[in-house]
Amino acid sequence: MKHQSKFSQEQQQAAAHQTQQPTGHEFASVEELLRCDAAQTVVPPQVAERLKATTANATPPETGWFKRLFN
Repeated sequence: MKHQSKFSQEQQQAAAHQTQQPTGHEFASVEELLRCDAAQTVVPPQVAERLKATTANATPPETGWFKRLFN
């Protein structure tokens, strides 16, 4: 005996509608994914202030020995 499922017309339309929706966006690289996410993410003001304060006091990185040797 074959198992037959009986769907109402509304259920069939709902199932068809779900399969027609786009599945998402495919990114070529991780950097593209991060840029897209950053554009959509709202940074809370407190976090933005703390980040600015932290980066303002940061010292620039030291020049590497290779650059010092050839400059």
